[in-house]
Formats: sequence, structure tokens, C-alpha cells
Amino acid sequence: MPAKKAGKNLGVKVEYLTRVEGHGNIVVEVRDGALEACRFDVVEAPRFFEALLRGRSIFEAQHITSRICGICACAHSLTSIQAAEEALGIIPTAQTTTLRRLLLDLEFIDSHVLHVYLLALPDLVGARSFLPLVASHEKVVRRALRMKKTVNHLSDTLVGRHVHPISAIVGGFTKLPSPADLERMHEELIALRPDMEATVALVASLAFPEFERPTEYVALVSDDATYPLLAGDIGSSDGVRLARREYRRATNEKVVPHSSAKHTSLSRDAYAVGALARFNLNHEKLAPRAKEAARVLGLKAPCHNPFLNTVAQTVEAVHCLEEAIGLAGELLERGVDRSEALVVGLNEGGRIPVRAGEGVGAIEAPRGILFHRYVTDDAGLITAADCVIPTNQNLANIEGDMRALVPEILHKSDAEIQLRLEMLVRSYDPCISCSTHLVRL
Repeated sequence: MPAKKAGKNLGVKVEYLTRVEGHGNIVVEVRDGALEACRFDVVEAPRFFEALLRGRSIFEAQHITSRICGICACAHSLTSIQAAEEALGIIPTAQTTTLRRLLLDLEFIDSHVLHVYLLALPDLVGARSFLPLVASHEKVVRRALRMKKTVNHLSDTLVGRHVHPISAIVGGFTKLPSPADLERMHEELIALRPDMEATVALVASLAFPEFERPTEYVALVSDDATYPLLAGDIGSSDGVRLARREYRRATNEKVVPHSSAKHTSLSRDAYAVGALARFNLNHEKLAPRAKEAARVLGLKAPCHNPFLNTVAQTVEAVHCLEEAIGLAGELLERGVDRSEALVVGLNEGGRIPVRAGEGVGAIEAPRGILFHRYVTDDAGLITAADCVIPTNQNLANIEGDMRALVPEILHKSDAEIQLRLEMLVRSYDPCISCSTHLVRL
């Protein structure tokens, strides 16, 4: 560990950190070599989605909550549907579950490619933003945009559009892919493999900062062989295992004075969610090609370097592509039961009986485990709602990392320290606008 620079004074104030979604500030103050302040201020205004849901039909929830995020809109929609179905007592069919897994795989690829190429890569090649890469790394830029275009197009085929999907609803899908759709999806997914292999090679060529701080990792866990993204219990690297309905015991949200997003904790004063947490807890369930990618990238569990979350995202992108190829092939081979297509509308004709109930959805979004909880009355109207977002679960851990990192890099120049702190926060791929909700109305 580098020695501390005794007597050093430092003031870092990064307002509106770039290459993250939303607005957050890094604040670090060092006086005479002692760390006096170290915060990540979330300065976004609260968005009141839980209040917006009250009084609305449980069948509208997924359309409203998908607007929480433009990057992981499908994850919000699927979590919302899972919570609504539990409240209504609906068990999805095997075909519906397969299609939802396929949708989530597409969103993971899209989101992870976005972060690896557009948000993290500039730091690792010495650029201040993605735009200079158009001139210096033209092939890389074209590959990133090509991959995003493909998975966005496939999402459009599956759910109408990737941002704010429309055909995935409570009980199933209003539009099911045709055999021609599935054949094209399967071919396009297979055609993505060379670009994914090039992505692994690119990430393998990059040098990530060395830094370790052991923490508690939280992600979905399950007893079957599937890498758990769509379903599972809440698990932690400290040995905790809870049913998803016990999410409040896992998250323990609290308001902090410097942030419009709550902080969370479980066994320690902070925990981490996201790709690295999932890799640490579930790496044995990755697809063979993803395990090979982890080997090539030198990623081994347990990994306590938060900068390598980007590497874990790359491994997961490989896994999700392989799983998506398998699921599309499976649907193509056995055919889609088109009788399961649902009528478009707000529970058209009252086909699904409503009841008073409570449901919790827990799904892995690209940035970590996502919870939605709804309480409904006997007319199927939402009387209470709660959403716990991955980024706000990471905020306390980000600050813990910052407090541990600053003393290790205090010998560097002020500019280098600031850049390293920016890289640290960006490595979590925060989606700050999603995370803001602290006011009780």
C-alpha cells in the first residue's frame, strides 16, 4: 500500500459527475493528511413514483414504473409484473417465463455494452469522454453501436420497444413472436458472438486500477442451476438468505442528510449489488463461454476490487448472449403456443379476477437487485407502493470505497486523485435518477 502523504491538504468537489445517469457530486476534503469529508452527494430531485402509483390499477403499474428508467425499463417492468402477479395470485406459464428471461438477457447485454464501451472505456484509454473515441477507436465505436442496435431491435420484436416496453403485461404477453421472428432473433444473436468475443479481447487489454475493500455482496440466489436473474431468494456473501418478501430486512433503508437517495445496509454498514456481486455469489452457474471469458479476463471469485465490476459486466454480457441464444433456439424448436397471447387492454373484460393482496417483485436489473412491492384493495387498486433501486443500495458502499481509497492514493496529484475517484463511482454504473425517493407523502 502506498504511504500516505503526511500533511497534505486536498479538496475535491466534482459537481455533476459525468458519464453516469443522473446527477451526483463527489466531495472529499483532506486536511494535514487526515480525511475530514468523503461523500457522494445525490442531488437529484425526488420523483414520487410510489405516490404516482397510489389509486392506479395494478394492471397499469408496469407501464408507469418502466418510466423510472430509460436504460433498465424492461427490468422495472418485469419486477412490477412479478409483484402484481403475486398480489393477484397469478403463476406465469413456462412459456411466459422463458420469454421474460429472454427479454432480461437482451436488456443486460444492451446495458452492459453501454457501460463498458461508452461510460467506462474512456477512463481506461485516457479520453475524457466517448466522443474522442470516434476518431481514435473507430472500429470499437462501431462495434458498440452495432451491438446496441442489434439487441434494441430484438427487444422491439419481443415487447414492442426496449425503452418502456408495451407488450409484456400482467399474466403474459399481448404479442408473441412468430416463427419467422424467432428464426431471425436466433440468427442475429448467433451473429453477435464475434463482436462479443472482440469485447472480451478489448477488456482483457485494459489495465484496471488495483484496489480492494472486502464488503458484503447481495444478489438473488437459487438452488437450481440457472444463473438467477429473474427469480430467486435474497442472498449475501455473509451467509444471509431471505425470501424476497423479506426485502426490507435485507435493505434497511435510511435517509442520510447529504443525499436525495436513501442508503441501505444488511450485515455490515454497507453492501454492494450488481454484476460483481452476482459473479461472486453465482459464478459457478455461468454459461461455459462466460466462464471462459472470466478466465481470459482473470476474474476470480471472490473479487473485492470494485473497479472490476466492469469486467464482471463483460462476463455477464457473454453469459446473457449465450442464454438468449439457447432460449430463442428452444422457443424456435418447440414452437410458441399462440393461444397464450393476451388481449390488449387494462384487464380487458375482467379476465383476471382481482382481489386485495400484497406482492413483492425481486429481479436482477443490470445494476443490481431491484425490488417493487404493491398492496392492492379488493378492486385491484394500489393502496401502497415501495421501490428499492440498485443504485441506492450501492451508495453507502461507494462512500465506504471512497474512504478506503483516498488514503491509498494521497501521494498522487490532485488531478489523478479526482480522476481515480470519478472512475471508482463510474465503475458501479450508477443510475442516479432511479434511486431518488426519500419523501413520505
